[in-house]
Amino acid sequence: MKKILFMVSSMSIGGVEKSLLSLFSIISKETYSITLLLLEKNGGFLKHVPDWVRVEEVDWYRNLKPIIMQPPQKTIASLYYNKKFHKIIPFIWSYIISKKLNNRYLYYNHVFKNIPKHEVKYDIAISYQGPTDILDFFIATKVTAKKKISWIHFDVTQHSINKKLYKNLYRIYDKLFVVSSQAEIKLKELIPSVEGKTEVFMNIISEELIREMSTVNVDFSDEYGGFKIVTVGRLSKEKGQDIAIKVLADLRENGYNVNWYCVGEGSAREEYENLINGYNLNNHFFLLGEKDNPYPYIKNADIYVQPSRHEGYCLTLAEAKCLYKPIVVTNFTGANEQIDNGLNGLIVSCDVQELYETIKFLIDNPNQKELLTTNLKSKNAITTNKKEKTFNE
Repeated sequence: MKKILFMVSSMSIGGVEKSLLSLFSIISKETYSITLLLLEKNGGFLKHVPDWVRVEEVDWYRNLKPIIMQPPQKTIASLYYNKKFHKIIPFIWSYIISKKLNNRYLYYNHVFKNIPKHEVKYDIAISYQGPTDILDFFIATKVTAKKKISWIHFDVTQHSINKKLYKNLYRIYDKLFVVSSQAEIKLKELIPSVEGKTEVFMNIISEELIREMSTVNVDFSDEYGGFKIVTVGRLSKEKGQDIAIKVLADLRENGYNVNWYCVGEGSAREEYENLINGYNLNNHFFLLGEKDNPYPYIKNADIYVQPSRHEGYCLTLAEAKCLYKPIVVTNFTGANEQIDNGLNGLIVSCDVQELYETIKFLIDNPNQKELLTTNLKSKNAITTNKKEKTFNE
């Protein structure tokens, strides 16, 4: 039985975590012994991890977290306050040198030096939430495995990754899975040395499970008879809900009876609440919060809209396709790998006016909306099951 380690930060409700649960659903528990290692053992999806998966929490992150997250001045002050004077100069030196050379590998090498090697040895160790500095560094330097994989879920050009850090880390990894072809191209452009290690591996989804879960009854303004738009994603600038709020304001100002529902939680909630209030949309634009089952909301929508500024592989697009929802999506990395523009969805630029015009077009032309649904039902893409390639190469 092969021993495989997956590592993520937590099991909070998000696309990466959801894709991991989908991957677990197709893994044979008779063939593989799976351990899920978390920085913090929490999150709304934790209860959905199969009981045959061993779930563990690292014992070092609580001490490391403030050093990584807080300004270096606070770390220095803490060392001084706790009379750990001998640690101050080495910390300052590693920080300054890594800053000067723009190489975070040197800094992480210092802050991780007292973290012991992970005791268990594995056939495969996977940093599943890549690129995430702490996870990638720990798997690369502190875990013993015959094969190491970093699973890259984001467009690296849209995240502030340290190029020299990842150039060093990716030398250690045997394989780099990237969730879209465009994201793979951008990774190679940023770090050419990864050539020969990368492979596109789109996120796995369970269509049958999504359709089954979509039948659950939810309180979703059944009494509202207007046009319903749904968006799923973390409340953050990259997901573009601020664009959606402005589009809805324009739609309603021009006489369209539309409500917009956003499933997800995040740091931009207060900003978005103020924006909603400023446009007088409190009764029309709804921030529904985190839902571990967003599918009934998608199913009961008239259209699904993804207004993201950037993505790696947008899992919610694949899920909306499973539910045969007409889709409008901004032209982020990987969008055209999931959507055939004009056939099973509409791709627009990340622009308020163009998004407004496209949604207006679908409202004004219900036959076009129905055509998208018909095309989805006749040609619904199924994610290839590649688990054998993942674990047996």
